[in-house]
Parts: sequence; structure tokens; C-alpha cells
Amino acid sequence: MPDYPPEVTITPLSKPPTATVRVPGSKSLTNRALIVAALADGPSTLRGALASDDTRVMVDSLRTLGQKVEHDTNAAIIRIGGGFGRKPVKEADLFIANSGTSLRFLTAMIATSRGGGVYRLDGTPRMRQRPVGDLLQALNGLGSDARSDQNNGCPPITVRANGLDGGYAFVKGDVSSQFLSALLMALPYAKDQTSVEVEGTLVSKPYVSMTVDVMEAFGVRIGGHGFRRFNVQPAQYSGRDYSIEPDASAASYFFAAAAITGGTITVEGLGTRSVQGDMGFVEILEHMGCTVERRKDSTTVTGAGQLRGVDVDMNAISDTVMTLAVVALFSKGITRIRNVGHIRHKETDRIFALAAELRHLGATVDEQPDGLIIFPPDRLARANIHTYDDHRMAMSFALAGLKKEGVTILDPGCVAKTYPDFWEDLAKLA
Repeated sequence: MPDYPPEVTITPLSKPPTATVRVPGSKSLTNRALIVAALADGPSTLRGALASDDTRVMVDSLRTLGQKVEHDTNAAIIRIGGGFGRKPVKEADLFIANSGTSLRFLTAMIATSRGGGVYRLDGTPRMRQRPVGDLLQALNGLGSDARSDQNNGCPPITVRANGLDGGYAFVKGDVSSQFLSALLMALPYAKDQTSVEVEGTLVSKPYVSMTVDVMEAFGVRIGGHGFRRFNVQPAQYSGRDYSIEPDASAASYFFAAAAITGGTITVEGLGTRSVQGDMGFVEILEHMGCTVERRKDSTTVTGAGQLRGVDVDMNAISDTVMTLAVVALFSKGITRIRNVGHIRHKETDRIFALAAELRHLGATVDEQPDGLIIFPPDRLARANIHTYDDHRMAMSFALAGLKKEGVTILDPGCVAKTYPDFWEDLAKLA
């Protein structure tokens, strides 16, 4: 990982950029593929895999659990042996930092082990505030013994693994789609068929579609669906060679940079064939006045002369809420972001953090339970931006500095969670 200074002051661009970039591999796809490949019969090779704090946590945890994992970060390739559960280690302590996908996916995967064993998962102080109780309840209903050590539905978690029986499971959908994704990836290794019913409104549906896509790529299909009921038969994944797309959430920063500066930026490797829902972010930019050109393997955004504010439900693409909030600073009129109350449970309370830092830049913000109403300032203020140990806060607010002098990002090293080379790639726009 690069060495990061304690703060970074962004240098405004002298002219609108014309650039082509390729962002690193998708964190969401990498961590899903790692879980499925670990369970699979036979070895797998993951190409285009992300190297970041979150994927390192997952790789280190799988090694601790007895998996043979080789990670060539220079070539962006991970080779993994597969066959988890055949000869599991009997006891392990896993430190998952602040990686929500690692916590939820590993908890469900470990529960499939039929060889017995005790496994503990813990993380940072913020991770100890992040909910996992709904997943534990679902797993325990299927015969597992997975507990929150402090009985508050948050880490640390202890799993006493002896396999999953199958049957019927219910999981709430309004806090995190990761609970459902974790269950789905693990359930082919239950003893009997399982039907999973989603209770309430499911947030971030495209991420569940991504999970299903990865499962199918490794040879397991599920029945039902409609984001309401999922039927999973006992089955085995097959190890394979799997290519991981660039990260659409990371790409949103460069699409937004084009919108804010009036430039033209192409992101390679992400086009009409992408399985990632966050590519829907460019549709919002179109509504704001940008021009978008879509090809099979690339997407180009050209900024408008004057951006327009929007009123948008971002439940399905909530990882790009912070990106849009910064674009709204440069728009004419009010922007309303709604139906994203679940992002209060992410790396930080993102609604609160966004409101606070947008105000530092001079905006008027109405913080609501499920979103934000943003009134852009006549003139942006200089500001030191607090990042709350949240990678998306740092990367999103850096965009404001492309147009306004005096924007300083504190703790820029938090980008290592998903995009270690972000600052170098952003500088290339100049």
C-alpha cells in the first residue's frame, strides 16, 4: 500500500480534462468471488481482483481458515485452492477490521462447516457498532450456533460450526442486502433445500443480483427470486477462471469529475455488459445535463455547461450517494436524495457525515432520516474535510477541490479500504 500524508490539499484543474482511466477491480465482486471460490470443488483463478484493505482482510481470513490463497497484487490475480469445510481448522480468530462484506460473508461461510470448530470474528470500534443480528438469526434458524458475544447484534461474533440443516429462513431486507447475499452464497452447502423469504423492503437490490451472477458463474443456480423468495438446492460450486470487472462505485468519482469540470472522461472496462448496479449513476448525471456514451466495454461522460439539481431515489445505488452529493454543490437548484436511510449503518453514519461536510463547504443541508436535501452555495468555501475513517467521504469530497481552491482532505489514507491508488489516479486528470 502507498504511504499517505496526514492530509491532502486538492489542486484545481486548470482546464476541463480529457482523459481515459481504468479503475481497480470491484470490491463487491472480488469478495463474493473469494467466498464462492473458497467453497468450490477445485481451484480457481480470479483475474482483475482488487488489492485493498477490504480484500486483504478477506484473503487473510481465508488463509487463517486453512485455505491456500496466492495473491499477486501486481498482476491483479488471486489463486485459491477451494474445498472449504473438508478439513477445516478447528479454531480461529479473524480480525475483519471495518469490512462489512468480510464480516457477513465469512460468518455465513463458516457456518456451513460440518467438521465442528469455534470461530471468532471481531473488528474495529466502528465494526462493533455495525449490525449483523438479522443474519445470525437466520443462520440459527437453519441449525447454526452463531452469537453476538455482547448480545447486541453486533461483533464480536462467535460461530460454533456444525453445518446448516436447510429448510426455511427469513431475513430482513431494510438494513443491508449483505445479509441476504451471505446466506445465498452459503446455502448450496446446507444439507437440504432452503427457501429464503425477504421480510420488508430489500435495499441495494443490484448487489443481490451481483451475488446471484457470481453464484451462477461458478455453476450454482437458484430458484424463485423476484427479490422476495429464493430457493436454493444443495449443490457444489466448481472452481474456474473468473474475471472481475473494474469497480463501478470507484468509477463514479471520475464520471462525477467530468460532470463538475465540464470535461470528458472515459472509464475502460465498464460498459453495457456490466453486472454492477452502480453504473446507474451515469443515468442520474444524464438527468443533470451530462452527455453519456455507452459502449460494450467502456463508458464516457461529458460534463454540461450547467448542471441541474435532481430529486432521486438512490436506494439501489447507495454507494454513489456521496458522489452525487458533491456534484450537487455545482448544480443549479436543489438536489434531494431519498430512500437511503440504511447508509447510516455503513463505515460511518453517512447521512450525518455528508450533511456536516457539505455545510463546511457552504451548502445549506436539510438532513432527513432517509436522505438529504442540498441547497448549493453561491460560492464554495475553503474547508478541511473530515473523512470519518470512510473511504467514500475522502474520494467524493476530493472532487470539490477540482474546481475550488482550498479543499483539504484529512486522513486521505482511508482510501486504502477500496482504492489505494486513488490519489495518483486523480492527479492524472491534470
